[in-house]
Formats: sequence, C-alpha cells, structure tokens
Amino acid sequence: MGQDQTKQQIEKGLHLYQSNQTEKALRVWMRVLEKSADPAGRFRVLGCLITAHAEMGRYKDMLKFAVVQIDTARELEDPDYLTESYLNLARSNEKLCEFQKTISYCKTCLNMQGTTVSLQLNGQVSLSMGNAFLGLSIFQKALECFEKALRYAHNNDDKMLECRVCCSLGNFYAQIKDYEKALFFPCKAAELVNDYGKGWSLKYRAMSQYHMAVAYRKLGHLADAMDCCEESMKIALQHGDRPLQALCLLCFADIHRSRKDVQTAFPRYDSSMSIMTEIGNRLGLIQVLLGVTKCWMIQKELDKALESIEKAQELAEGLGNKLGLLKLHCLCERIYRTKGQQRELRDHVVKFHECVEEMELYCGMCGESIGEKNNQLQALPCSHFFHLKCLQTNGTRGC
Repeated sequence: MGQDQTKQQIEKGLHLYQSNQTEKALRVWMRVLEKSADPAGRFRVLGCLITAHAEMGRYKDMLKFAVVQIDTARELEDPDYLTESYLNLARSNEKLCEFQKTISYCKTCLNMQGTTVSLQLNGQVSLSMGNAFLGLSIFQKALECFEKALRYAHNNDDKMLECRVCCSLGNFYAQIKDYEKALFFPCKAAELVNDYGKGWSLKYRAMSQYHMAVAYRKLGHLADAMDCCEESMKIALQHGDRPLQALCLLCFADIHRSRKDVQTAFPRYDSSMSIMTEIGNRLGLIQVLLGVTKCWMIQKELDKALESIEKAQELAEGLGNKLGLLKLHCLCERIYRTKGQQRELRDHVVKFHECVEEMELYCGMCGESIGEKNNQLQALPCSHFFHLKCLQTNGTRGC
C-alpha cells in the first residue's frame, strides 16, 4: 500500500469513526497498519488507533499501540514524531493510573524539544503531567502543571486544550473542596464548547457537563447535578465512551446517596464498579468504594463499611493516592468512634494527620487543614494554598 492509498484509507477510517461506526473504522486502520509501507502513514494510523482505544476505555490496547508508535517514530528519525509518541505513551499510562511512569514519560517529552510541533504539544504534556500529580495527591505540582498548560493554550490560541485544562482544574478544586472554583472551571469549559466547539467532538461537551454535575452535587444543587449528568451520560452512550459512562454512573449513585436513597444508589455503584474494573480505572474504583462505604454507614452496617474500606485502602496504597487514604482514615475514625474502639480510633487519627502533613494540605496562615469542608481557597505564585479569608484579613506575605 503506497503513500496516497494509505492517506485515503486513513481518511476513510476517520469518516467511519466520526459517524460512530467505530468497529468498521478500526478494521480499516488495522488493514493500513498491516499493509502500508509508508512509515509516516503508519505513524498517523497508530495515532488514530490510540485515540479510538482511549475513548473506548481499552487502555491496555492503547498502551500497546503507543509502544509500536515509538518504534515507528524512531524509524522516521524525527524529534516531533518521537515527542508525540512519548506523549501517547504518557497518556496511556495516565489512563492505567501508572502515575509515576506518566510523569517520567512527560519529562522525556519536555527534554526532547524538536520544532514548533513539539512546542505545541507541551501544553498537552503539562496537562497529562498535572493529572498524574493529582492522581498522586501532589497538589502544588499538579496546580503548577495545569497553570503551565493553560498558558500554552492561551499562547497558541488552543481552545480545545483550554477546555480540557478547565475540566482538570474543576476536578482539582473538587478534590480540595473549593466547590465554587470546582464549578467555575467546568462552566468555563462549557462556554468554550458553546463559543468555539461547533466542529469539535461531542466528548468535550460531555466532559464539561460531567464535571459541572460533580460540583453541583458537592454544592447540594442535586437537581442541577442530575440534569448535567444525564446530558453527559446521553453523549457517552451515543459514542460508546465507556470511561465516561462509568464516571456518570458513579455521579448518579453519589446524587442518590446525597438524597439518602441508598437502595437506588447501590445498583449504580455496582454498574460503575463493573466498568471501572473492566477498563482498569483504579482511581475511579477508589471513588466507587468510598461511596459504597458511606452508603453502608447510612444503613449503620459498620462491618460491611469496613470491608469496603479495606478494598479501597489496598487500591489507594498501590496507586500512591494519598487523598484517598486520608478520606479512608477519616471514615475509619467515624466508624471506630461509633463502635467505641479507642485504640483503633487513635490509630486512624494519627494516620489522618500524617496524610495532611505529607500533602501539605493546610493553610499557611491559620494552620487549619484544607479539604475537610467547603472553603474558598487562593493559591499564591508558589502554588501553596491559603484560605481566601485569611489572605483578605492578613494580606499576602508569601511563603
């Protein structure tokens, strides 16, 4: 298969993919991969296969194609191709929750500066790196990466990247419980989709609606949360986007739990858990198990709650997700207080404070921990967090 024929077949696959005929598109692209003698064409078709498998949640296949793409890039001896292939390798590992590997591959990308194409990819590299630091609960570094990605997006007028960064920032602030910012950023992403996203994939709209749903639920606006989550789920089902379906099911379950409707929440958690397990989203599984634990606590089934905590703890320790561990120690503290088991209670109080210290999750002025309740926060240029009210009262002294 020559260069022109390769190009035609890639376009044919893209047309099928955009018409939601994913399996047909994959067959066309696999045929190109087998028969094409054009290395640049093979590189491009591998990029298409990586993107498609990412959106379907087939992360192990995504990783497999990313490894093949690196070999093709080496054959082409072009630093731009090599940077792009390392970014795909980083993103594959990010999806599989291999956060240390993600950070390492992102650093490789940043050290391999080629031409302008590589420089345009730096924003995506910073975003992937930020997501990995967030997965490890290293909040200051995550924020630095997201702000860097946002600067690249503004400098290159890349609205798609800006939209993705805003969604990640929504997730970031939801985790440290500044719910106003957790809502502001996905609303900004939704604005970008409305203003510039006519030709974009619907996944950008779905993504912003999902992150809005999470923030609305945390703020207690459950009807708004349900509306946004339903819209996101509708797009996810149309496009066969399994990862987003799993997140929406988790959000639905959390909404029902917030309404104290545990019987409706449980099956949603089960469905979400099943997809998260299938695609390998271990970070998502921790969130599901936290929700299930809280449901058992509402029902005063404390031993069942402890069983869920044990499973979640194993996952959180394996991933190095410190925030997950902090939340689990907090729940254990409540359970053992109810059970009147003082020794276990003290043990978890100590571990909770160790997590706070390790993550530097406390205000630099009043010293109170951040992320225990909804609070307006402000990050200084050093990326350390302060309560907004503390800065307004005492002024900025820096770190």
